[in-house]
Amino acid sequence: MTDTLNILADLIAAAKKGGADAADAIAVEATSRGVSWREGRLEDVEGSEGEDIGLRVLIGRRQAIVSTSDRRPESLKAMVTRTLDMARAVPEDEFCGLAPEELLLKGPAPELDLYDPTEISAERLGEMAAEAEAAARGVAGVTNSDGAGASAGSYAVTLMTSHGFAGAYRGTSFSASVSAVAGTGTGMERDYDFTSARHYSDLKGMADVGRKAGEQAVARLGAAKLKSGSMPIVFSPRVANSLVGHLTGAITGTAVARGTSFLKDQKGKPVFAPGVNIFDDPLIVRGLKSRPFDGEGLAVGKKALIEDGILTGWLHNAASARQLKESLTGHASRGTSGPPGIATSNLYLAPGALSPEELMADIADGFYVTELIGMGVNGVTGDYSRGASGFRIRNGQIEGAVNEVTIASNLKEMFRRMVVASDLEFRYAVNAPTVRIDGMTVAGA
Repeated sequence: MTDTLNILADLIAAAKKGGADAADAIAVEATSRGVSWREGRLEDVEGSEGEDIGLRVLIGRRQAIVSTSDRRPESLKAMVTRTLDMARAVPEDEFCGLAPEELLLKGPAPELDLYDPTEISAERLGEMAAEAEAAARGVAGVTNSDGAGASAGSYAVTLMTSHGFAGAYRGTSFSASVSAVAGTGTGMERDYDFTSARHYSDLKGMADVGRKAGEQAVARLGAAKLKSGSMPIVFSPRVANSLVGHLTGAITGTAVARGTSFLKDQKGKPVFAPGVNIFDDPLIVRGLKSRPFDGEGLAVGKKALIEDGILTGWLHNAASARQLKESLTGHASRGTSGPPGIATSNLYLAPGALSPEELMADIADGFYVTELIGMGVNGVTGDYSRGASGFRIRNGQIEGAVNEVTIASNLKEMFRRMVVASDLEFRYAVNAPTVRIDGMTVAGA
């Protein structure tokens, strides 16, 4: 990474010499390898390598960003000139600028164990995918496979600013997935399972992944519709995390500043039921979205977004914090071709006290959702309407499969009625345990 730091330092020095008041530069290097396996045969092998550099220059209240994948000295020199010319030509943005110097990460970055040097060949990836698919096809009732895949990748991020920050980190990712088909003709059903981790040794067993995909597909056979009406809805963990995602979209500083958030006037107020807590923690060791600093070089740490049901505040980068006259939160994200955005890291809904079985025990007639379809969520009003499939709940027990159902409500009401189970697992960038919400509308038969 030393060579990359030197390149970024040279770019910033050249930009300052050319008339920039401030500048930052970021480099992202990534490699990946993946295989696809279908019906017992290798279907495809893919690989990629890339390295991009982005330069942002600020002249007064004007900024411009240019990126390149060409590291030749003449190309980088032309990049600086082009970026400066663009910055002089664009309109002013009163909120642009680097993050405050006093908030930058000082000293060594925290060690998060994000990089695994294990080399995985394409042959081994093929073996992993083959094992997962074979296990899925070995489940009674599974009639075919929609394919399996396995991949491995690595990346490095290097960031430097003209006011004293220089940092870098690297990470790896390993994953495998399989999709199984059960039944025949118009009665076919599909389902999937996957595993992903920073370290190869943390992956679930391929046979377990395949078996679960097959069992889930078989369980969906014979699906029926529900009668329309109001009933308790229980969201399985793999779809409950989407509810947390809707929250973060509504509490970014940019959405609040534009007035396009259904929570724009709810800061410091009860938004969820008492006892509900939602955290963002970028410092989880081996976390899928961990990072030692944010996209503007700020020190980061665990933050409660919802505390005992109360919305604690907004997510900010430097620009949105200036616009709303608030403190930064360490949520800046950065690519090579645009200004800093806003993003969470390891986001999760904290577990409650009840097991999923206890959460459902008093439901005489309800709906257990395992899949959501469509994007019918209005971020301005909070109106929520999505296609769903899953299983019926009768007298506290999960029974026959259900499909072709629409569930609807408003996120404000859904958040207030949310009851959280204890079965939190960290499998995604956003994680949640089983969640129950009473009083939602179901449109079915």
